[in-house]
Amino acid sequence: MIYFTADTHFDHANIIRFCNRPFATVEEMNEALIANWNRKVHGNDTVYILGDMFFRTTDPEPILRQLKGRKHLITGNHDSQWMKKVDMDRWFASVQPYLETSDGQHTLTLCHFPMVSWNHQSRSYMIHGHIHENTDMDYWPLLVARERVLNAGCDINNFEPVSFEELVENNAKFKAASTPLL
Repeated sequence: MIYFTADTHFDHANIIRFCNRPFATVEEMNEALIANWNRKVHGNDTVYILGDMFFRTTDPEPILRQLKGRKHLITGNHDSQWMKKVDMDRWFASVQPYLETSDGQHTLTLCHFPMVSWNHQSRSYMIHGHIHENTDMDYWPLLVARERVLNAGCDINNFEPVSFEELVENNAKFKAASTPLL
């Protein structure tokens, strides 16, 4: 099985307040994210992490050690510091800022940052993170209008890695709830 997630921000206490996450403490958030991950992901499953996996962590290895699956990191704007603290080859099958790939049924462009134009955009999907559940930026009307732009951020995906089908469903709900009626 293939899963997608983004913006977990493990160890980032302020993300709870910034994104109004339903956790009282960073420890509670970390535990919930790990439990949700491992409830769905099994040993041979693939997980694409679209950036900002950790932030302000002193030691990412205890969490990385617990997360199941074959992990591919698409780097985000908050990943550079924690990446210096671990042997990335030990924990990730690949690490890159951008990836064009396929899940066997769909052509996918993966990048932490949302893009409004990408290779083969008429027949492929752009999967991103970075925006959490923010709909206030000037680019939001462009993203919401693009059916093939999908936010993998854990904030809109029940704080768990999701399949492509779940990603499509969750994004449709998020976009519909975030679009004012005319």
